[in-house]
Amino acid sequence: MVAASPWWVYIVVGGIIVSGYLSYKYTKEDKQIEDRWIEQEGEVFMEPIRKRRQNKGIVNE
Repeated sequence: MVAASPWWVYIVVGGIIVSGYLSYKYTKEDKQIEDRWIEQEGEVFMEPIRKRRQNKGIVNE
């Protein structure tokens, strides 16, 4: 049965496998980039809060 299959079937199956691998690879890479961006934006948001907390600590003492 395998020998009776046309050659283009192997190319299609190989293409599906490569496409699945690349999809997984780039999805994982995109998630890592997005996580780094979220972390940076969180730092920008948290910095003023940290400064306010430090100022309140100095004023209260």
